[in-house]
Amino acid sequence: MRRGQASFEEDSQKQPAVGHWKTLMPSKGSKEEPESGCQDAGGVDETQSTEQLNVSRLRSSSVEIREKGSEFLKEELHKAQKELKLKDKECERLSKVREQLEQELEELTASLFEEAHKMVREANTKQAASEKQLREARGKIDMLQAEVTALKTLVITSTPSSPNRELHPQLQSPSKAAFRKGHGRNKSTSSAMVSAASQIVTPEPVSHECKEVDSILFAEFQAWKESPTLDKSCSFLDRIYREDVGPCLDFTKQELSELVRVAVEQNTLTIEPVASQTLPVVKVSAEECGGPNGFRSQIVMKCALSGLPRTCKHRIMLGDSGNYYYISPSCRARITAVCNFFTYIRYIQQGLVRQDVELMYWEVMRLRREMSLAKLGFYPSEI
Repeated sequence: MRRGQASFEEDSQKQPAVGHWKTLMPSKGSKEEPESGCQDAGGVDETQSTEQLNVSRLRSSSVEIREKGSEFLKEELHKAQKELKLKDKECERLSKVREQLEQELEELTASLFEEAHKMVREANTKQAASEKQLREARGKIDMLQAEVTALKTLVITSTPSSPNRELHPQLQSPSKAAFRKGHGRNKSTSSAMVSAASQIVTPEPVSHECKEVDSILFAEFQAWKESPTLDKSCSFLDRIYREDVGPCLDFTKQELSELVRVAVEQNTLTIEPVASQTLPVVKVSAEECGGPNGFRSQIVMKCALSGLPRTCKHRIMLGDSGNYYYISPSCRARITAVCNFFTYIRYIQQGLVRQDVELMYWEVMRLRREMSLAKLGFYPSEI
């Protein structure tokens, strides 16, 4: 019995009791029903008023939002308009700058094309002038070569036994013509006179000289030949100035000698023979610039460079000054020797000499020898 009661108690504790609750209905005589109806009506009114209040609140908030949104949009629109105006101004400024740059570019292009055409015209003019000078120089070279060939032919055809009468006009003595016009002489006498004259004027046989290239001078000339220049700083021209040009143009009148040297370097010196009709017949006093100092038969003047009375057959002019200076044959030979040297190296500089380097070197040495001989007082008799 005790075990049965204990199990029942345990089951009752584990499983709760489940039952059905019944709504308590009020009694007929109670007053609770009218009160509940009033409460329902009041709740509906409160709900409707709340809803209306919420709707009004929503409407007012939406109006505020619209107003604020419109104000914000207006401000943004105003800002955008300002930015657009600024950008329009910037675009106008940039367009003006672009137009100005385009105009400047067009002007610069036009000026560049004009300058280029001008340079081309000047280059064509200079090229035409250079080609003309080159043709003239080649013509002069050909003419000089023809003259040298003719002179060689005359020298070869003239021998001591049968001298060339054209090469030696002094053999055609006027006494021979007088003998022909006057009384006749026997052939033995005339032939003896001619043979005696031929013995007097017979030229000396040409001696074949030996030559040997100086290694130092040849090396200096080769170095100068690589880039020809008239600058005195190079070793080749510096040596020639010191050893040949300077001493050859060193005259008694130092001031005039310096002017002559500058004119020779600049190729502006003019030498011309003195016409006999320009000389006075009477004797006048000498002048420093080479004035006349002698009779017409003997053209004796005071040399403007040496200051000595000499037979002056030539005069010089420095540049376009128009002042003439009478010079002696010795001074003329010295100036001519230096001018010949400068003329030849100018031809080399301009590329007009087409010879082997050694041949050009020996021509320069020959011109240096002429300057040395002229400095020592040797000059041809025809001067």
